[in-house]
Amino acid sequence: MKTKQFILGVALSAVMGGGVAVGSYKLLEDENIVSSEQQQYPNVRYTSDMRSSNTIVPEGLNFVKAAQVSTPAVVHVMTEYSGNSSTAERNSGPMDPFLREFFGDGFGERVPRGPQQASGSGVIIASNGYIVTNNHVIDKADKIEVVLDDKRKLSATLVGTDPTTDIALIKVDADKLPTIRYGNSDDLQIGEWVLAVGNPMNLTSTVTAGIVSAKGRNINILRTSANDMSIESFIQTDAAVNPGNSGGALVNLNGDLVGINTAIASQTGSFSGYSFAVPSSIVSKVVDDLLKYGEVQRALLGASIREIDATFAEEQNLKTMNGVYINDVTESSGAKEAGLKGGDVITAVNGVGVAKSSQLLEQIARYRPGDKVKVTYLRDGKEKTANVTLKNLNNSTELVKRSNAKSITFDGATFEPVSRQEMSKLSISGGAKIASVRNSKFRETGMKDGFIITKIDKYPVNEPGDVEKYLKNFDNGVVYIEGIYPDGLKAYYPIGKE
Repeated sequence: MKTKQFILGVALSAVMGGGVAVGSYKLLEDENIVSSEQQQYPNVRYTSDMRSSNTIVPEGLNFVKAAQVSTPAVVHVMTEYSGNSSTAERNSGPMDPFLREFFGDGFGERVPRGPQQASGSGVIIASNGYIVTNNHVIDKADKIEVVLDDKRKLSATLVGTDPTTDIALIKVDADKLPTIRYGNSDDLQIGEWVLAVGNPMNLTSTVTAGIVSAKGRNINILRTSANDMSIESFIQTDAAVNPGNSGGALVNLNGDLVGINTAIASQTGSFSGYSFAVPSSIVSKVVDDLLKYGEVQRALLGASIREIDATFAEEQNLKTMNGVYINDVTESSGAKEAGLKGGDVITAVNGVGVAKSSQLLEQIARYRPGDKVKVTYLRDGKEKTANVTLKNLNNSTELVKRSNAKSITFDGATFEPVSRQEMSKLSISGGAKIASVRNSKFRETGMKDGFIITKIDKYPVNEPGDVEKYLKNFDNGVVYIEGIYPDGLKAYYPIGKE
């Protein structure tokens, strides 16, 4: 009997032990499941007790510093255009003086639609108010205003423009402004992180991030003719850029300015994946020229060039496609004097490799007429070098300086210099603006105050003094004066006696 009770007790103990073990296992399993779910889907409490994430950002991938450094120095550029501007451009043909006299000054003009507004971005590069932006942001604007990061709105004046690189310099009357330091765009690497800072779609102080996708990119948006001297050697990125970002900053992770955002590649007008910026190496040189000389000093190699592809390399029996082919050189140019000739393949400028024409143009654009560069090239498969003295469009080494034109009074009329903003708006390079025709012989022709004389007979008028220069010894016959009104309407007038 005792033996049976012992066996029964052992069996009962075994059953109970197994149940406890299974129950404990299930309990632990449930706890583990809850713990796993909590880790994957943590409860979020919107209270002040929330803690920062423990995620560690890898070194070099934190955009906070770059955003903090650059955002205060990026401004919103607001422009205004008169209602007559677009109309005047459409009706820009010379107006016969007879028609003006018979029908009046408004003949042929449409009813103005009122002032038009646009906006873009700009970057403060000097604490005393100098701001760099795109030329197309302020081109032909009647009025330019700048909204700073601290919401102050200031009027801006145009210092100078360079349509060939789409860069413009404006200035506001202010001091102690935050600035961005120039970075070296040459040091940018493909795949490096960059930030685009600007005001897209009127959303102020917007920062987007991306990587450098390519360098030396030519997308043919500035070139207007075969002989155009536009320079396109853009930094391509995938940082989101939209209308309004133009003229804004492209910065590296240190917050240094490495480019000015200029264009997007898009079929819709909105960001589609790629954006393009003028490299700081070009921006800094253009700005320096505008500040020192009032004009951009363009240095030219003096050679017509072309890209090399596989087909062309085979046709010309070239052993490399890594360079720029010279079609021909210009007489009296720096290239001609240095011994370069058609058929040579340029591979480097001052030791910097140039694999395509955009890179060659970018390197030459850094210099001024009179500067010397070392050009490495291939001829008959052999590497050679030449020291080239760069020249200007007229094949001289002279620098072009802005004229310090002054107002004059001639034959009873007062003439004033044309402002840079008016030149930009009207697409002229100079002229003499009539401030007061009074009872002069100019009034007798039908000219009104504000008319800008751009040509007398076949001679261009660049400043007020040219009017007196070309007319003071004029006695007999009739000479025609060409010009343009501030609304864009072109006209010509006969002056003299038949």
